[in-house]
Amino acid sequence: MTSATAPTAPVASAAPAALGASGDRVPESTSTRTVDRALDLLAQVCAAPSISLSECARRADLPTSTALRLLRTLERSQFVTRAADGNYTAGTRLIHLGVTALSRESVVPLAAPALHRLVGTSGETAYVSIPGPAGTALYAGMVEGTHPVRHAGWVGRTIPVDGTAVGAALSGRLRGEQYVAVRSAVEPEVTAIAAPIRGHAGIVGALSLVGPTHRMDDSTIPLYGAAIALEAAGLTRALGGATPAEV
Repeated sequence: MTSATAPTAPVASAAPAALGASGDRVPESTSTRTVDRALDLLAQVCAAPSISLSECARRADLPTSTALRLLRTLERSQFVTRAADGNYTAGTRLIHLGVTALSRESVVPLAAPALHRLVGTSGETAYVSIPGPAGTALYAGMVEGTHPVRHAGWVGRTIPVDGTAVGAALSGRLRGEQYVAVRSAVEPEVTAIAAPIRGHAGIVGALSLVGPTHRMDDSTIPLYGAAIALEAAGLTRALGGATPAEV
């Protein structure tokens, strides 16, 4: 089972010039433009499993020579890595920073025991997700399944909110159930089951199981769905949120 390609990140627009004390426009500095362009290139690299220089430059709306210069700087700082085929991927320093940031999300470490219990119940890969940028859901933590054929790790990747189980859970669209199951939304012949985690201000995350449809069928979905909903309700109580019966 292969991992899905994350949605293409939007091209960042140029920041408007700031206003000075007199109300006059202050031109954007060259250093600020350079940082903006480098960050946009980094976003393009993170939006795909692997991306070529020309495609990265096209998506960031930059000349290839400018993109190459900035990517070389990012490569020296280990924010991106250039593979043997010349394509770019996220570098070790960026991955380290991402994992560090995700580990500080309170719902992620709190969900770890629940993920282990869900894997023990089902053998399928379990995830905790949080709202991502621009209408996406971000996979923030996982415990890998125990079956020989199991879902590949998606930690750090985003998927669309619309049409996915995790997206429905994060949006609260459960249609009377405490969980939602969706088949072949991101990958063919893959089923996901998810339930929302609520905090003080509403839904803060989602628990999910992801696995092949031939194992996650009409007979197992209700069992796994109930287990996910139970674990999500426990996390909701731990975070001080309202459980489904109280919503």
